[in-house]
Amino acid sequence: QVQLVESGGGLVQAGGSLRLSCAASGNIFSINAMGWYRQAPGKQRELVAAITSGGTVNYVDSVKGRFTISRDNAKNTVYLQMNSLKPEDTAVYYCNAAIRSINFWGTGTLVTVSS
Repeated sequence: QVQLVESGGGLVQAGGSLRLSCAASGNIFSINAMGWYRQAPGKQRELVAAITSGGTVNYVDSVKGRFTISRDNAKNTVYLQMNSLKPEDTAVYYCNAAIRSINFWGTGTLVTVSS
């Protein structure tokens, strides 16, 4: 089992920045990859960014050049730095950890970008 606790969401104006944090605990040494997903009202949950245990990262096209995923192994924490935020980035952001085919989720943190 893995427990994930997100923080850092909030309200920001378009063009602003936020940093999300996800602290992991439990069976962290078995985690293959961690990532951030988001779900906007009326839309499906989508992968925003992910980082593997080997350090490989990938992003959805809509956030490339604006968002950066990183991790601090000493703190068992993954971050999502979000710059140049747009109203369409408004969503609940969920932290995810994968152990093989098993996914663990945080409870989500709301990001609201006003125009």
